[in-house]
Amino acid sequence: MNRKNNHYLAIPYYLWIAIFVIAPILLLIYRSLFDIEGHFTLNNYLYYFTSANYLIMTVSSFVTAFLVTAITLLLAYPFAYLLTKTKRKNLWLLLVILPTWINLLLKIYAFIGILSKSGPIVGWLEAIGFYDVQLLFTNTAFILVAVYVELPFMVLPIFNSIDDIPDSLMEASLDLGANSLKRLQKVIFPLSIRGVKSGVQAVFIPSLSLFMLTRLIGGNRVITLGTAVEQHFLVTQNWGMGATIGVILLLAMILIMYLTRDRHEQGGQD
Repeated sequence: MNRKNNHYLAIPYYLWIAIFVIAPILLLIYRSLFDIEGHFTLNNYLYYFTSANYLIMTVSSFVTAFLVTAITLLLAYPFAYLLTKTKRKNLWLLLVILPTWINLLLKIYAFIGILSKSGPIVGWLEAIGFYDVQLLFTNTAFILVAVYVELPFMVLPIFNSIDDIPDSLMEASLDLGANSLKRLQKVIFPLSIRGVKSGVQAVFIPSLSLFMLTRLIGGNRVITLGTAVEQHFLVTQNWGMGATIGVILLLAMILIMYLTRDRHEQGGQD
């Protein structure tokens, strides 16, 4: 009886998932099967996988997402570890979360001011003898801002994983003669790998389809699949091709989630 009541209580959530998750995905798949003139076709997929431009764009998107994820992980892991050792870690964690409350567009425009020709960084570089430095509208600027935007989403799951490690395991490793490096390698990192995987999912997947950053920070010099989707829907009006790229992005995201799934739990069930 209770189980049946639980199903009734879950009906609003089922409706939400059906309307706002499943229906848009089905609509995206349906739209990808039509060309710009509204004729049913599979040529969108054929063209995507045979076009050198789209293949290069796909590789570029994955490389960019990998760089953003790798740099974010390298910065987030030691920071999250040190965060667990501080006395006021909840306060520091709040400061990490705080930037996510600010609108992304506001943060981008703040970085435009910081990295522009009249900004403080270029002014400081000119003061020490580096002239004609171009920071804005470069790959470096795009990676820098993308890492800043995604960093909290890598820090949080890693922090939670490390913070959940029992102190008794740390003490046992010390009793067995493990130094700091060995403890990190043999105890901390293996037990926090679930947080690392969650962080990789949270950073890599959105980084595949960034388009606002590519326009405002990269100056369209960084071309990603997200940029192509925007172009097809808003400029060329080729919704079928835009939907096709969206479906391929969706499949790529599912693949990333599968590759970074928690195999330990699956093995335990077997």
